[in-house]
Amino acid sequence: MSEGTGTLPGTAALTQVGRLATLSWEVLRAIFKRPFQFREWIQQCWFFASVTILPTALVAIPFGAVIALQLGSLTAQIGAQSFTGAASALAIVQQASPLITALLVAGAGGSAVCADIGARKIREEIDAMEVLGVNPIQRLIVPRVLAAMVVSVLLNGLVSVVGVLGGYFFNVVLQGGTPGAYLASFNALAQVPDLWVSEIKALLYGFVAGVVAAFRGLNPAGGPKGVGDAVNQAVVITFLLLFLINVVLTAIYLRIVPPKAM
Repeated sequence: MSEGTGTLPGTAALTQVGRLATLSWEVLRAIFKRPFQFREWIQQCWFFASVTILPTALVAIPFGAVIALQLGSLTAQIGAQSFTGAASALAIVQQASPLITALLVAGAGGSAVCADIGARKIREEIDAMEVLGVNPIQRLIVPRVLAAMVVSVLLNGLVSVVGVLGGYFFNVVLQGGTPGAYLASFNALAQVPDLWVSEIKALLYGFVAGVVAAFRGLNPAGGPKGVGDAVNQAVVITFLLLFLINVVLTAIYLRIVPPKAM
């Protein structure tokens, strides 16, 4: 039992999970309530985009290159060079692109959201809003969560394009692959649901990143140091949840959507 609390550590963890789930439900409910903070949402979208576009594009290039080079070497060993394009493109679109987007949105934008909400909390601005009858979730958190979701979807498309082009360049130029075979194999195996599941992942990852950042910002340990600790915890928790959700969504997708016939 933890000192001074009289509760088991596992009970405290379950309590935090329950509070996070409750906040997620409250955010979903507040999305459809009026008035909608349209101006705040636009400002947050611009903020998320400004801090993530360039890093996301720069990270997508080496990711696409590494995937293309590794798969190109592997397919050359087993005599299946013609499938390099499809394998690398599907790996980028389905797996790498949503994760890269989510990690940068959580690391850059989510940490800033957590710090902002946490600073407002320790200055008692959140409590003042509640006293005045203003719902802080609808006023502050919903625009930030929606901004994280929208920017995640848009950045996911950017990473997919940049990653596939980077993989194409490194496979064709550095490994001597055939441009026609690269594109033909991609067209033969890729299908529209691959893009849809990628965008759904990005949308859900953005929601998780925004909600976790807001949750930790609303519950700092106390003082400026508590806000800093909350930011670090928000990033780590988001990363862990994203990888867990990715495993679940990928397993469901592979069960539901049949592979494209050659």
